[in-house]
Amino acid sequence: MDMLGYEFMQRAFWAGGLIGIIGPLLGVYLMLRRQVLMADTLSHVSLAGVALGSVLQWNPAISGFAVAVAGGLVIEQLRRSYRTYSELPVAIIMTSGLALAVVLMSLKQNLTKSFSSYLFGSIVAVSDTQLKLIAVVAAAGLVYFIVLRRPLYNLTFDEETASIGGVHTGLLSFSFAVLTGMTVAAAMPVVGVLLVSALIVLPASIALRIASGFTAAVLISVGVGLTGVFSGLTASYYINTPPGGTIALILLVFLLIAIAVQRLITLKNRRYIHKSTTT
Repeated sequence: MDMLGYEFMQRAFWAGGLIGIIGPLLGVYLMLRRQVLMADTLSHVSLAGVALGSVLQWNPAISGFAVAVAGGLVIEQLRRSYRTYSELPVAIIMTSGLALAVVLMSLKQNLTKSFSSYLFGSIVAVSDTQLKLIAVVAAAGLVYFIVLRRPLYNLTFDEETASIGGVHTGLLSFSFAVLTGMTVAAAMPVVGVLLVSALIVLPASIALRIASGFTAAVLISVGVGLTGVFSGLTASYYINTPPGGTIALILLVFLLIAIAVQRLITLKNRRYIHKSTTT
């Protein structure tokens, strides 16, 4: 493929592949923990970090990364303060992050135009520094999920039982929030702030709908995520569209196909059962 002859496309595919593994894997846990909106919230917070870095002439990727991690910690702390209103911390941090981003963007002229790559993703936006950052996040995430698989599994399905069983639920929840912030910030150059949650949530949505168990859901989610990322990057290169939107649309098509196939199978099984009971 001629597109892989370009160095920027090689970086994009490496970055997309790494995010396509760790993002959908994280998405399975977020969905099961009923924290889907956390990814979207942290993407807005990360945008504020990028704006802060641009205004202060810091590295935007590093500042966005740091602010996203801090946002994850704040959300987790607020979630423990408002246990009865679990959706409130997400709303507070999302609006705060977006408001801060808008204000910071107004402080520097021509900053809004340069933000298009962060908002929608860009094939050429993945620098060597960002690729290294993504690689570190992906490696740390894989080690995290492998080493802490059992405690995370228990925490995801029943936090109180996990606590009784000896799991340090507070520390584990905070570390999970940190990893979520890291993943969201790392995925920004590939899919953009506005659609980063699509890469995390849509593959997990497909997997949880058709998988027969937890391990199968993780494997299907990662497989769908990688397929969507590589297909989206390829299509984005040839038709000159933002990679974030292209990847999200492809994953959405996958979800619609999965729903349609599942309904057809269910309908076929019902007809078979009805036929068997009437004969």
